[in-house]
Amino acid sequence: MFNKLTLLAVTLLVTLQSVAAFNVIVPAGERRCFFETLEKNDNIHLTFQVGEGGHLDVDFWITDPNETLIDDATKGASGTFHHEAKINGKYEYCFSNTFSTVTDKTVGFNVFVAKPYKPDPTHKADPLEAEIRELAAGIQEIRNEQEYTLARERTHRNTAESTNSRVVWWSLFQSGILFLVCVFQITYLKRFFEVKRVV
Repeated sequence: MFNKLTLLAVTLLVTLQSVAAFNVIVPAGERRCFFETLEKNDNIHLTFQVGEGGHLDVDFWITDPNETLIDDATKGASGTFHHEAKINGKYEYCFSNTFSTVTDKTVGFNVFVAKPYKPDPTHKADPLEAEIRELAAGIQEIRNEQEYTLARERTHRNTAESTNSRVVWWSLFQSGILFLVCVFQITYLKRFFEVKRVV
């Protein structure tokens, strides 16, 4: 009985959902677009996080097969989007860095497509199967949140390390300037108090 339940849970996790995690570099002044082929009632969940590079933001939008805008975010550093497909076809989502003329942006994103469960008419409904399906969906949500949190932690760590490095270099620069000013003042004052003799 236990082996049957384990096999059923693994099968549900593999067949009902597909997950993909990507990192893409969006050059300055350009955009990167991707497609997902969905059937009606499929659910797409997309999470993105902008990584290293200047201002940490990109433009994002998602359109349906009729090129109707479903959702968008202007100059966002991160975001989470959910949508249930109303029609079959290719859904396009894009990350744009066209407002930046110098800085490339690194965007990490996860795409999760959940297919609706289609019960077998010859199979008797089992409440245990429904419970396993709910648990599998909950586990996937937790996994998506963990990946999103890890991406945010990585971005914040990189920002903190970059700031720390800049503070160290600025402190060294200030120390160097202070040393040069001290040397200049000492030599100037030494020359000022020198006794000049006429021979």
